[in-house]
Amino acid sequence: MTVQDQRDPQKSPQPSAARERLLATAARLFYSEGIRAVGVDRVVAEAKVTRATFYRHFPSKEDLVGAYLHTEDHRIREHVRQGVDVAGSPEEALGLLIDGIGQEICAPGFRGCPFINAAAEYPDKQSVAHRAVVTHRSWFHDAIADALRAGGHPDPAHGADVMVALRDGAMVAGYLSDSKASAATFSRAARELMRA
Repeated sequence: MTVQDQRDPQKSPQPSAARERLLATAARLFYSEGIRAVGVDRVVAEAKVTRATFYRHFPSKEDLVGAYLHTEDHRIREHVRQGVDVAGSPEEALGLLIDGIGQEICAPGFRGCPFINAAAEYPDKQSVAHRAVVTHRSWFHDAIADALRAGGHPDPAHGADVMVALRDGAMVAGYLSDSKASAATFSRAARELMRA
């Protein structure tokens, strides 16, 4: 195993209770307070592990940030996959996605999109965090374009561009203002786009 393999958050390391606690603690703190605002010492203390245990699983905070974003990406992809599996049509799958985004915006403790938040904190395009954000957004755009294409949309690539922009705006508005109004506006606009 190379050093690069050890530092790549996309790799699937051996699961352990300590690693899962570290990731869950980091996810909670990073999302609620911001990634840069939370130090390794805080994560270690709240996860109730030693610093040696932390560094055995994550050689640096950057590795932890990458693993956090990879976990969020996996969680979202799994929700979308489950929606596609139960949907009877591409339109129904998109409707479930739109409803899910609205529910997320209205959920207690909502603080915006974890990927938009991370991008704001990590503008360096070479950083692990920024690359994870770009990877997630590319997948999300392609998933929407594929669903629009399967549903017969006349311009699925442009439709996906618009849907992602609508979703981004709704995520920010939902955090900064009335979440229910933001979710309703997003739902209406996204469904109008589906019918275009």
